[in-house]
Amino acid sequence: MTTAVITGASRGIGRATAINLSQNSEVTNIVLVASSYEGLFETKRMMDSKVNIDMIVFDLMRLDEIDTLMNNIYEKFGSIDWLLNIAGFTDPQTLLDTTIENIQRTYTINVFATMLLSKSAARYMKLNDESQIVNIASTAGFTSRPGWSAYASSKAAVINLSETLAEELAEFNIDVYCISPGRTATDLRKKLAPEEDPTTIMQPEDVAQVIYNLLTDKKSSLAGQNIVVRSKVRR
Repeated sequence: MTTAVITGASRGIGRATAINLSQNSEVTNIVLVASSYEGLFETKRMMDSKVNIDMIVFDLMRLDEIDTLMNNIYEKFGSIDWLLNIAGFTDPQTLLDTTIENIQRTYTINVFATMLLSKSAARYMKLNDESQIVNIASTAGFTSRPGWSAYASSKAAVINLSETLAEELAEFNIDVYCISPGRTATDLRKKLAPEEDPTTIMQPEDVAQVIYNLLTDKKSSLAGQNIVVRSKVRR
C-alpha cells in the first residue's frame, strides 16, 4: 500500500498531480491537503475513484499543527510514502513596497511549511523500504525577478533545502526531488499576467507528468538536483 500526501491540491499543479496519480500510478491512498474545501472537493471529483481519496482542509500558516496533521495521516493509513510539497504563495511586491506580513506569509508557506512537513513525514518514512519527497520550487529561485524579492528568495531557499535534505535523508532511502517549473498556466498565473495567453505556456499537467515520472522511476538518479521544467518553444 502506498500513501501519497499532496499539499496545494485544490488547484493548479497540485490538482493536476492528484488527478495524474489517481489515473496512472499504483498508489493506494491519496491525501489532498489545502485550505479550500471547495477546491479539494472539485479535485476529488476529477480524480479516478479506484483510489482511496482523503481530503484535509488545513492552513499551512499553522506551523505548530503540522506534526499533528502528519501523525493523523499516518495513524489512519499506516504509512506515508510520498510527500508532494506543492502548495505555494506569491504576492509580488518591490522591496520598498513589501510588508512584513507579505514576507512572513511567503516564507511560511513556501519554506517553513515545506521544511516542517518534510521533517514530520521523514519520521514515518524512515520505517519504509523507500520513500520520496518532491518539492516545488521555481525558475524564479535562480534567476533575477525584480519586484518578486520575497517569492524569488523563498524559492531559492526551497532549492537549497531540497539539495540538503536529499543528502541528509539518503541513509533512510528517502529520495528528495526539487522541480523548478517555468511559467505555468495556473489560476495564480492568470492573476499575475491577465493578458497572457495560457495556451502559449506550460500546463499544470506537464509538471504533474514530471512528478509522476520521478515517483515511479525506480532507477532515477535525479534526487538532490534542481530539475528545471520549461515549456517547449512554440513557433
